[in-house]
Amino acid sequence: MSRIGGAPPETPATRNRSGASRANCYPWDMRRIYLDHNASTPIAAPVARVMQDLIRDAFGNPSSPHWAGRPARAAVETGRRQVAELLGCAPEEIVFTSGGSEANNLALKGLYFARRPTRAQIITTAVEHPAITEPCRFLESLGVRIVRLPVDPTGRIDPEDLRCAITTDTLLVSVMHANNEVGSVQPIAECAAIAREHGVPFHTDAAQSVGKIATRVDDLGVDLLSVAGHKFQAPKGVGALYLRTGTALEPLIHGAGHERGLRAGTESALLAAALGAAAELARDLEPIERVRELRDRLRDSLAAAMGERVVFHGARDAMLPNTLSVSFAGVTGSEVLAALDGVAASTGSACHSGVIELSPVLRAMGVPPEIGQGTVRFSLGRDTTDDEITEVAERLIREPWKTRHAGELRNRPDGRTAVR
Repeated sequence: MSRIGGAPPETPATRNRSGASRANCYPWDMRRIYLDHNASTPIAAPVARVMQDLIRDAFGNPSSPHWAGRPARAAVETGRRQVAELLGCAPEEIVFTSGGSEANNLALKGLYFARRPTRAQIITTAVEHPAITEPCRFLESLGVRIVRLPVDPTGRIDPEDLRCAITTDTLLVSVMHANNEVGSVQPIAECAAIAREHGVPFHTDAAQSVGKIATRVDDLGVDLLSVAGHKFQAPKGVGALYLRTGTALEPLIHGAGHERGLRAGTESALLAAALGAAAELARDLEPIERVRELRDRLRDSLAAAMGERVVFHGARDAMLPNTLSVSFAGVTGSEVLAALDGVAASTGSACHSGVIELSPVLRAMGVPPEIGQGTVRFSLGRDTTDDEITEVAERLIREPWKTRHAGELRNRPDGRTAVR
């Protein structure tokens, strides 16, 4: 997704009601509204407080048994326990990483190199994040057969396609829990059950779902699950991999025996504690219902005012509660965001040498280029306000570009939508 928006210096007066880092005004009094939480989230105030305390008090090496190391070790293990409580697993099944990308790489490459099969197949989907597609491409260069399951127009896979794809060579199934661009939630529990019937480990990239929907590993039935801290109010540079007991991995980083020998390198008490504090907040999903209501109000406002000039992407009955992917007729996503000065959001296409290129996710969903070029993703957060959604809806509805389109979005007989 393309990132739009800048950030002037902030002051204490520009912090939002939770204490998170988000200024309200540009120097020229342009109101700033952050609707790009799927890209990254502000650090929550309770998380920042934990980090501030540890910077002062837990500077020792967590592996050192003396007085300076013990507080650092306690902070690491407290964070591990908190992440485990979020996912409903044992603390020893949590491996700290530098983020979601490393967790995904450790899951895919680690399983392959631990087994080193002469023939191997990995099954994934056509709408994965690059943190999955690129490790798969690397393993493909080593001779691993990669099967990419197709998705329907809402961005979801059919579990029966997975059942048909599994063979005796299948080493791993990796299906993202929720899509970062359109928000569609995959039928993970059903797919994991199919993999289990065949004795195949199942991994899910839960970077986008943690803190938005339930992510308890036994309910999902997964063997490996990746977490990215900055997606749920922790800082960048920390994540985790859930690894079900009995699942063997070869480490990516060799050295001393940190993280039960799965990731060498001195642990950061600061980052582990921050991830744990964010996990504590993420366990409470009640605030997300208000986020869902705001997202639905934005969608309904656009639909009522703009009708067939907009089309929405994703599975409405199986979607992240904070995500709205919408296409506007006759314009590009970058033009829409340019008209929304001060609103941080993302587009679903990029322009290269004057040619509009859709994201792989929209292409896999079969979105026509003339529709996909106008796609914008708005992703709300726990601190998004009623006033912010009202302002964004009003500005989208009244912006002059909406009257310049060459046609309207019309439903086609195949159920998709086209520009006319």
